[in-house]
Formats: sequence, C-alpha cells, structure tokens
Amino acid sequence: MLTEAYDTEKYALIYRLFVMDFLKVNYQDAQASTLFTETLHQSGFAVLTNHSIAADTIFETYQEWAHFFNTPDKHLYTFEPNVQSGYFPFRSEQAKGCDRPDLKEFYHLYGWSQLPEGMSDRTWQLFHLLVELATELLGWIEAASPPILQGSEQVVPLHQMIADSQATVLRILHYPPLTFAPEGSVRAAAHEDINLITLLPAATATGLEICDRQGNWQAVPCHAGDLIVNIGDMLQLASQGYYPSTTHRVVNPVGEAALKSRYSMPLFLHPRSDVILSKGITAKDYLQQRLREIGLL
Repeated sequence: MLTEAYDTEKYALIYRLFVMDFLKVNYQDAQASTLFTETLHQSGFAVLTNHSIAADTIFETYQEWAHFFNTPDKHLYTFEPNVQSGYFPFRSEQAKGCDRPDLKEFYHLYGWSQLPEGMSDRTWQLFHLLVELATELLGWIEAASPPILQGSEQVVPLHQMIADSQATVLRILHYPPLTFAPEGSVRAAAHEDINLITLLPAATATGLEICDRQGNWQAVPCHAGDLIVNIGDMLQLASQGYYPSTTHRVVNPVGEAALKSRYSMPLFLHPRSDVILSKGITAKDYLQQRLREIGLL
C-alpha cells in the first residue's frame, strides 16, 4: 500500500508538471532526481530550474558570441569536415529528411578546440559547468534506468560511456534576422538530437517547440535561468526506447521579432567513439552516419 500511495503521489506531481508548468523540475527539490528522470522517460524533455549555473555567466557568454557572429572575421574559423570544429556558415546544415537548409550559423567547440582570437575564457567556464552538470544528470538517469543501461555484455553503464570522451560539443547558434527567408525554410526544421543528452541554457528569444505524443507542437518556455534538457538518439538507442528522443524545432518568428537575432547554446553530451550503443553499433559509426545525413560530412 505504501508503494502504491507513493507512486500515485509521484505521478500526480508529474501530471501537474506536464499540464501546469511544462515539465519544470526544481533542481533543489528533494524529489528532483525522481521527477526529472520520470519526466524524461515520459516525454524526452524537461526544464530544470534553480540549477547550479549562474544566469550572468550565460548572459555574458551570449554577448561575446553575438559580437563574434556580427564580424567578418568569423569566416577565418570555418570548420573542416573531418574535424567538425569551428565556424559553420549560414545554411550549412539541414535536418535529416528535410530538403532545405536551416536558417542558422553556428560554432562547434570541443574540449580540445580553440576559441576565436580575442575571446575571454568565459565560454570555457560555461562549457565545463555544463559538462559537470550533465554528468550529474546522467548519473540520475543511470540510477533510475532499467537494467539495459546498467551494463551488459554489449552496452557499458552510462557513466563509463562518457569517461574521457572527446566528442562532447558546445554548439553556439546564431539565427539571424529574417530579412529574407526562402519559402518553406525555417530556423531549425523538425529533428531529433544525435547524442546522449542535451543541455540547453534558455535562448535569447522564443521559438523552440517540441512535438508531444499526440503529434501536437508545444512551445517551450524561454525564461532566463531555465535549463532545457532533452534525450538524444544515442540514449534512445542504448535504452531500447525507454528514454524517447523527442522531435523538436525552432520556428520562424513574426512581426518585429523577425527582425531580431536569436542565440542559443546547447551542450551535446556524447559518449566516447568506441562505445557500443547497441549490438554492433558504435558511437563513432552512428555519429558519422548522422553527420552525413544532415550534410556536415
């Protein structure tokens, strides 16, 4: 009876999170890990509040990158396909299955990358804070997961997947003002992330939407200080679908909002390249396949 009562209370809390506060979980809450992992299991998305990363750190990092994207020097850092580090020009990427490039430009920063000349180490501070928090959240996921993610002959435990990984990347995105948008093009077409989990500090403007289980698009709140977390395809594969990689997109704004830039900074937490995600599928092979599908290889 005690277990049944606890489960009823837990799911009532989750229901309120879904209906009233859109998957919001207070990082400081005593039940945070339970609510967080169950929310990810149900929807693949969660919004974390009152977390450990200062809003000022995020805001100041956005300011530095806004300056970078608005100077011609950005082209000095154009990426090489075999490295995937550096600046990706406007309309470099298109979503899997989409026939039009996204209306965005971005910069990939790995732990071994170099920042553009003249930038402070603030981005590195944010990078390491996000990796630290992502590692903790992955520990929550592992502790609450079915046996498939607790280690087997084919799949290693989650905490071992990310040990010494060189593939985790911070993507700094700029969606320019929509002074001209080809018909049918959007800032980011519907897609799923490739990696294990994604941590996304609130963007500088609205536009992010997720597709719910009924096939309806739901706008994700964009409040300064919020941290959006979502499941990627690699974790969906490794968990045999227990954690769903939910489809999401960034829609075009209208009116005056269309004349303003939008910036966002997702951290994509990746396993080591040799990690086996599922029988016969390594993280490296899976990533290479997906990069080819979205036009980056």
